[in-house]
Amino acid sequence: MMEKIREIEQIKEEQFKEARDPKHWKLGKADFQKCIAEMTDGKVADYIPQLSRFDPNYWGVSICTVDGQRASWGDSKIPFCVQSVSKAFNYSIAASDLGADMVHQYVGQEPSGRLFNDICLDSNNKPHNPMVNSGAIIVSSLIKNTWNTADRFDHMLTEYRKIAGGEYVGFNNAVFLSERATADRNYALSYYMKENKCFPEETKNLSEALDFYFQLCSMEVTCETAAVMAATLGFYFKTV
Repeated sequence: MMEKIREIEQIKEEQFKEARDPKHWKLGKADFQKCIAEMTDGKVADYIPQLSRFDPNYWGVSICTVDGQRASWGDSKIPFCVQSVSKAFNYSIAASDLGADMVHQYVGQEPSGRLFNDICLDSNNKPHNPMVNSGAIIVSSLIKNTWNTADRFDHMLTEYRKIAGGEYVGFNNAVFLSERATADRNYALSYYMKENKCFPEETKNLSEALDFYFQLCSMEVTCETAAVMAATLGFYFKTV
């Protein structure tokens, strides 16, 4: 893509006889299409087997501003699992429900270290932050943790739909089962955290705690849904 942009820039310079200055030219729609037309390398995620089956030719973009202006292109209505994007929304829901100070009694606010042993936790014996797997697992364990698993899931589905403004939010059971079957690293992290008493006392069953975390990762949205959800967070941070 960058090679195409430089090629177009060179053509523009020669055409208009001007010095190399990106401020002097704009990338039009036709030129943009040339830049992205040959972007076919890369691959879909395969760390969860079910994800590897998604069509690599899907391409969609959606935009939603904080004041509700919206635009979409391409395969913007195709559902996909939120996976790690769920971390931001789970943290927001937990912090709204319990208060950020309460959440950070269990999860740190530092840049993340490496993955295992003494480096999985920070100097206070907590996961480094809510946006790494260890921290996200603890955050999910704080959400309505006195409720049964079914009610907790229904609660989060309702909260996601509120944040999405009524746009599509679903659940992909096949991805959930696939993720649970290939979760050795997350189980290892969780048992290490359990040994270090990172979980709230309400967490009695580690398998149920991880199932809930995997379920949240397996929530489905579309590009249009995700854009509205991002705008909801953006509006919140704009007003606080």
